[in-house]
Amino acid sequence: MEALLAQRIRLFVESGQVRPEVAAFVRDELDALAAEGCVVTEGSAGMLTSHLLMALTRLQNGEPVAEFRTDDLAAAELAEHPRAVRRARAVSVRAERALGAPLPESEINFLAMHFAALRRDTP
Repeated sequence: MEALLAQRIRLFVESGQVRPEVAAFVRDELDALAAEGCVVTEGSAGMLTSHLLMALTRLQNGEPVAEFRTDDLAAAELAEHPRAVRRARAVSVRAERALGAPLPESEINFLAMHFAALRRDTP
């Protein structure tokens, strides 16, 4: 994993904002993306990393997760990226198994948008 992206995750853990098991889960997901050929760097996946770290932490803490409204434009964008939607759903299943915290549909949609952008930016 790129040093800057690893540092981002480490800072979340060291500051007490994220539990180590959440950080490990996110690291594994990022490693899987990289193994599939995605460019996973601070620049390409920093926002995805922060979002997933905080969303999973909020879910584990029983805190509400902000709703991601899927307007017509976003729905059309997601429809063009079925692979990203499948990956987001798979992440939710793995999160439930590993952390006891499945992602709600709104988070799955938001995560899918991140994955679609990551794929779009990968040559």
